[in-house]
Amino acid sequence: MTWIIAPEPVDSPVAAALWREYYTEVSDRWYLLHEGRRTDPAELEREIAAERGTELAPPTGRLLVARYDGEPAGSAGVRLLDASTAELKRVFLRPGARGRGGGPLLVGAAEEAARALGARRMILDTRGDLVEARALYARLGYREGARHNDEPYAEHWFSKDLTGADGVTGADPGGARLS
Repeated sequence: MTWIIAPEPVDSPVAAALWREYYTEVSDRWYLLHEGRRTDPAELEREIAAERGTELAPPTGRLLVARYDGEPAGSAGVRLLDASTAELKRVFLRPGARGRGGGPLLVGAAEEAARALGARRMILDTRGDLVEARALYARLGYREGARHNDEPYAEHWFSKDLTGADGVTGADPGGARLS
């Protein structure tokens, strides 16, 4: 089985389906943890409609879709915040694709996309309950640091030098064909 990671238009049906799955999962996890219920369907539809992902479109962003054995399996987005800093957004793998090495490949491809946009540093935020994500970022050389935004659900902030100056280079996309 092979991973293929390639840019995808933010308004494609594949991007929309992956965004819906991502948002549903992270929203449901939050509500189940904090309120013992799933996301209200009306709220879910409002939030999905409100967040179209346009900040991930060229020329200052990229949305990447990972396909496993030819099927859409996940996504990650990158957007430039300034001339040297990019933000990693919406890293997601469908449950059936997890545990097959796609996470590091997807983040590595996002790092390459950020470098291609001119970024020398990648930042991201995540929640405390997303322990799998936090472990992945730490394993890939991201360092937890001070708050860098005012996102209401963010609890952990990470950054990584994309130049290799900190002794850590981008994730090795070995095994993936990047298009």
